[in-house]
Amino acid sequence: MRNPVYRFILLMLLLSVSNPGYTQANIEIDTPAISSLRQSMQQRHSQLEAYYERGAVGLTRDGLVAMRDANALPLAARQPVNALIAAENQDRNALYREIARANSHPEWEADIRATFGQRWIDLARPGWWYQATNGSWVRK
Repeated sequence: MRNPVYRFILLMLLLSVSNPGYTQANIEIDTPAISSLRQSMQQRHSQLEAYYERGAVGLTRDGLVAMRDANALPLAARQPVNALIAAENQDRNALYREIARANSHPEWEADIRATFGQRWIDLARPGWWYQATNGSWVRK
């Protein structure tokens, strides 16, 4: 169950099954905490876009953001970009946790993370970098 692709497929299968007594995960659920996290992430995205474009920052396979190539940035920009990445990852981790809690299934956090990890990659623009399931970096 450690393979993110397998977990994603399993979650999608679970979400598509309609069993009596089984509640499907609502990844679009909205609570004040989730709304606040999404707003914070949306504001930060405009700052991160340039670094995605340069290839300095990429999307990880586990739904986070990472410094992919620090050499693509001037030395003076590295610390501020690392701070942006840390803030983004803090919000992403909180978002996955809050969505699982809002669905009354905190144990689903890893599956929700895998689902969002794939969504971020799917939404990435051509030229942005993402981490493949084997850990290697791939340019979209």
